[in-house]
Amino acid sequence: MILEHTDGEPILTLNPDQIWGLLERGRFGRLVVVLGQRADIFPINYAASSDRTLIFRTAPGTKLATLAINETVLFEADQISATTAWSVTVRGQAHWLQNAAEIAAAEELELKPWVPTMKDNYVRVTPKEISGRHFQLAPHPKRERGAGSGSG
Repeated sequence: MILEHTDGEPILTLNPDQIWGLLERGRFGRLVVVLGQRADIFPINYAASSDRTLIFRTAPGTKLATLAINETVLFEADQISATTAWSVTVRGQAHWLQNAAEIAAAEELELKPWVPTMKDNYVRVTPKEISGRHFQLAPHPKRERGAGSGSG
């Protein structure tokens, strides 16, 4: 997917189709869960489903326990190269998949854990709000002499 900055600006605000195009190619992100006043962030691998939801696998533990109490999550994925970068944020509801048909559909995504541990639980994140930006990377512009120095 090629994202063009037609107006010459280094930052491009992405539309939903562009965001999902990036998420479909991505594999790694971060999941934020909140319980009470405590926020936790977890690196996860994920897959974007054709219904524009995100699926990840997890073992029993903090993520599943927190999601049982508060399904609201924040997911963030990004990527950087020598000349461009992108960042996408998904706010949504997480649902631990229990139904055999839902689990079978999730397994078709062939999502593999990073490490050789048992992660038999699938979770679907249904977006309520998405946003994303694409960046053209370049050297920092030089300031004019005296600009921002407080001298007049």
